[in-house]
Amino acid sequence: MSDPGFYRGRSLWLDGLADDDPLVPRPPLPGPVDVDVAIVGAGYTGLWTAYYLRRADPGMRIAVLEREVAGFGASGRNGGWCSAFVAMDRERLASKAGRGAAIALQRAMFGTVDEVGRVAGQEGIDCHYVKGGALQVAASPVQLARLEAGLAHARRWGMGPDDQRLLGRAEAERRVGVAGLLDAAFTPHCATVDPARLARGLAGVVERLGVPIYEATPVTRIRPGRADTTRGPVTAEVVVRATEGYSTTLPGLRRSLLPLYSLMLATEPLPDSVWDKIGWSGGEAMAAGGHQFTYAQRTRDGRVALGGRGAPYHFGSRVEPGYDRDHRVHTRLEASLGQLLPPAAGARITHRWGGPLAVPRDWTASVGLDRPTGLAWAGGYVGDGVAAANLAGRTLADLVRGQDSELTILPWVQHRSRPWEPEPLRWLGVNTARWLAASTDASEQRSGRPAHLRGRLLDLFLGD
Repeated sequence: MSDPGFYRGRSLWLDGLADDDPLVPRPPLPGPVDVDVAIVGAGYTGLWTAYYLRRADPGMRIAVLEREVAGFGASGRNGGWCSAFVAMDRERLASKAGRGAAIALQRAMFGTVDEVGRVAGQEGIDCHYVKGGALQVAASPVQLARLEAGLAHARRWGMGPDDQRLLGRAEAERRVGVAGLLDAAFTPHCATVDPARLARGLAGVVERLGVPIYEATPVTRIRPGRADTTRGPVTAEVVVRATEGYSTTLPGLRRSLLPLYSLMLATEPLPDSVWDKIGWSGGEAMAAGGHQFTYAQRTRDGRVALGGRGAPYHFGSRVEPGYDRDHRVHTRLEASLGQLLPPAAGARITHRWGGPLAVPRDWTASVGLDRPTGLAWAGGYVGDGVAAANLAGRTLADLVRGQDSELTILPWVQHRSRPWEPEPLRWLGVNTARWLAASTDASEQRSGRPAHLRGRLLDLFLGD
């Protein structure tokens, strides 16, 4: 695709880019080239990797290859949470690298939220970065119990009150007027951003540093020493795969990650009279309890941008533009908006969109470089890649340059997840888990009690 209208239709964020970013693809690869590092994918991971490599070594020859345009995938469509959450199985990582290493990874993510803001400010990237923290709200006893259990788990992993705490009902209500609010957990380690502005702005910075971004250049295969494209091969000492949810479209990677769709909607800008009732003026990101996970932010122009899981997994890990919208899921999200924030009920929905995120089999993100083959990778962020991709990019820059650092010894480095099951087991298992998540939420909402049996079955399907 090269139609700017098609790209703008991928999300509220892409649609809202300034007129000086027409979303026309940059020139494609002119033909075979030889570089030091070839980066496949112009999303956050690829762009941050190029940025930190170029800052560390201005003479390094780098090429970024992109099928569509920079920020086309999850980087231009996500919920705008620059969050310190990183997808990982702490117990498993700790069993291999030690408890301190798992805690160090989490601490590195805390610092990464600030690093994204620092670079955005330094490089003049107007991505609407606001570090207001994140709220997870509870509007039922079941959700409150889940918050309390999550807080206890955080305490066991070294996170104190300065990292995460329960606010108490009065303070929670002062922050946001969620219907039936009982309490909210708050962490300061989160910022909200306009994700497309971040991705497109970062692409501009990378280009100004002298790194070419070849758009409209599909990569058909990655192998040691080269990335094959429809416009000729790119040979390189290191080839970085930064394709996240689109990884399964490459040969040999069908079972490496699961492309799971997350969908979003956005309201029209709401009048001040509505915001006076809702509050939510502190710049916090917000999530609501539930197995299908609903997340939201108040945008700079006064909209509610809200998303959630629950879209079907498509047989064979297929990724298609038509899957970006699902009427049933978007209808559920609109209902969730009205339930959470009644003053916003009935607001006109101006944008509905979605896209695939990448889920490893053990739900643990990773970054690594196989030095003998020169193949590097990062991803599997399970929808929390806005900040994690920055940490991955810095880590890849150190690995590629052969620099030992505090980043290269973090326990997600060189981690490998086992492949997903072959079809039809993959399709059956994932969609059964999706049904169980929806069924568990519905049961808990009806009864007000935890659906223990459904929850245990869901854990069984989601486990490694």
